[in-house]
Amino acid sequence: MEYYRITNIKDPLFKQMHQLMQDVFPPEEVLEFSLWEEPLQDPGIRIFVAVHGGEVVGATEYRYYEDFNVAMTDFTIIGKDGLGVGAFLASKRLDDLNSVAMDNGKELQGMFAEIYDPYRIGDHEFGGVKSMNPYVRREVLSHLGYKRLDFPYVHPSWNNDGEAVTELDLCFMPMAKNTDELPAELVVKFLRRYYSVLSNKPKSWFTMVEDLENQEMIALSRV
Repeated sequence: MEYYRITNIKDPLFKQMHQLMQDVFPPEEVLEFSLWEEPLQDPGIRIFVAVHGGEVVGATEYRYYEDFNVAMTDFTIIGKDGLGVGAFLASKRLDDLNSVAMDNGKELQGMFAEIYDPYRIGDHEFGGVKSMNPYVRREVLSHLGYKRLDFPYVHPSWNNDGEAVTELDLCFMPMAKNTDELPAELVVKFLRRYYSVLSNKPKSWFTMVEDLENQEMIALSRV
């Protein structure tokens, strides 16, 4: 299996990846095809696909914030069961991020990720791939070391329509063992930076951020 980076919307593997996203994720979670042109050219955004026999069977997008020394996994897609795609992507991604952090003269502090709550997402099929089932993914991510940030999370829709998505938890995978809390200031700065691209965020998102600004630390609990 090949770990291949996509940097251009004209790459034929990107078309495969975008179709995979549409097959797996709810519509409000998928950026329209043409709007990917700029993000793909951003050196700070790292988009890789798992290629098996010339076919895109998985994908992941993530980014590293040099000033925060943390990463964010935007998405992980497993397109086929039984190939070990999830483990392959997780391993290659972590190797890549450790290398990027090392180039920044640091050891990676950890990685944020938004994880679906299976009790709130409803009946979405996620492409019919068993590995993408929210119950399965949550258990796998817990074993990888992800922990839930203990506050009610609001995710602005990527449709930029001001709608709030509430079926997700914001989670964090700390690199240091026994880490059970994060500075609220780090979480606030990260959220403001990450969602600066969306001009139309819901009021509930701003209320959430304001509440976090009044806290010092945020507990990390079991996913």
